[in-house]
Amino acid sequence: MTASPRALRALVLLACFYLVILVVLGALVGTDVAAWIWAPPPVAIKVTLVSALLGFPVVRGVFALGASTWDEREALPVTETEQPELWGTVRSLAERSGTRPPDEILLTGEVNAAVSEDARLLGLLPGRRRLYLGVPLLSGLSEPQLHSVIAHELGHYGNADTRFSGITRRGRDCVLRTVAAFQEQERKRIGKERSRQEKANAKRRRMGKKAKGVDTGRTGLRYRLMAKPFQAYARFYLRVTSGVGRQQELAADRMAIRVAGRDATASALREIAALDAAHDFYQSRYALLGIEAGLLPPRGEVFGGLRHLLADPRCRSTLAELRGELPAEEESPYDSHPPVAERVRLIEAQPDDGRGTGPQRPALALLRDAERVLMQLEDVLLTPEALAMERAEWPELAHRAMHARATAAAGSLRTALAAAGIAAGSASGALAALLDSADAGRLWLVAGHLSKSSEAAQATGRAAREFLRPALEAGTYGLAELALVERAGAYWELSWSEQVRLRLPGTAYTGDTQEAPEVEEALTAAVRAATADTPDTTPLRTLLAH
Repeated sequence: MTASPRALRALVLLACFYLVILVVLGALVGTDVAAWIWAPPPVAIKVTLVSALLGFPVVRGVFALGASTWDEREALPVTETEQPELWGTVRSLAERSGTRPPDEILLTGEVNAAVSEDARLLGLLPGRRRLYLGVPLLSGLSEPQLHSVIAHELGHYGNADTRFSGITRRGRDCVLRTVAAFQEQERKRIGKERSRQEKANAKRRRMGKKAKGVDTGRTGLRYRLMAKPFQAYARFYLRVTSGVGRQQELAADRMAIRVAGRDATASALREIAALDAAHDFYQSRYALLGIEAGLLPPRGEVFGGLRHLLADPRCRSTLAELRGELPAEEESPYDSHPPVAERVRLIEAQPDDGRGTGPQRPALALLRDAERVLMQLEDVLLTPEALAMERAEWPELAHRAMHARATAAAGSLRTALAAAGIAAGSASGALAALLDSADAGRLWLVAGHLSKSSEAAQATGRAAREFLRPALEAGTYGLAELALVERAGAYWELSWSEQVRLRLPGTAYTGDTQEAPEVEEALTAAVRAATADTPDTTPLRTLLAH
């Protein structure tokens, strides 16, 4: 679709939104006029007030159009002086794509690349262009694969997709904001009505009467009815714009094939799908591991540490499986992108262009002084609170983070021991006191001092024990971990192949050909035995003695 039809389509969609607004507001005004002509003044005043309340979300949708809705994402701008090779690559790809290069290149922390353009006159005139590149892409892709990703994004420039995305996005946001405004008013009304009925029920119970059921089924009905035309138009708008968006993505894929080659384009999509899963895993299991303890990885490693995970042989094997089995996504008419598996199928169905995907250096090599760039990215993307956190090398980070988690897990049980009148100092002493209580038949007396939900507080007998058992087991496990650290020198070991594990001195082994003796399996079984209905503390005492 050329620029003129797309501009016309964007304007028509926006005009239709205004038409819906005019019809709805006209109906409200007409109702008010009729009320003042034919109804008594008190009724007319009430009708006018209701119309004003119902018309407020509509007016909000109108004024939302003037607001800039582009996601001003936080990113690190890199100049041509700082990164000449990256800029040279982007300019070369833009020339081969037949489009003007971006005016800015910005680095982000996402597994994604994107482009934007500050077009003028509703997209009729081009504007300042920006290219966003996620550092995880640079860490996980080869140069040819990154060339394909950049060529795809530049294809959106060449097809004028970015010039008309602003007005399309603003129109979509206006519709969705209007619907959300109605839903917000409905929720407020329901909340007030629920609170009113609950207070009335509380009063009835105080008077010895039976409480009534809370019913808010008809509350907010006016807002639900008013939202229906906007919801219908929102579905229509999303279908139209998302359908065009899918066509634009396929057109950009064709540009990537022409510039970077079929195999590089297909392999880039496969790699990004696997890289996205690896990045999520890295962030949750490694980069943010020490947050609860106030710790972050070394400078530059919050975003740069993904390289360690990707270099691990076991991780490489898992990524190879993910590349070969793309997720089976169900296509929705509201998706702005076709499913990745469908895009890869269409690309790999193209004739072989002979360019292949031979061994190439990693895309991160395009950055001059990559370590400094990774540090600068943290300064831009992390909050001031995060930047103020202590930094620790990976092995120390893993141990201190898990030690803090074990301390937190054991905290409630320590409090319960104190409430039961059992003095305990160190973790070893607290665990010994708990095991002595279990042997003396007082385990569940101690557990009774653990914090309980209202439902657990009302339970008795076996049911009460089952409510308390998870907290008791978690607290005992935490105490046992801390006791092993104190008495046996145990430590938590970081591995890029598996989760952080508790090790005893002399048992740690991080190779791929031998399994190290595991403490955690034995510890789990010993804790369950010690917290059973009939406690057996021998396995846990034996493990601690060993």
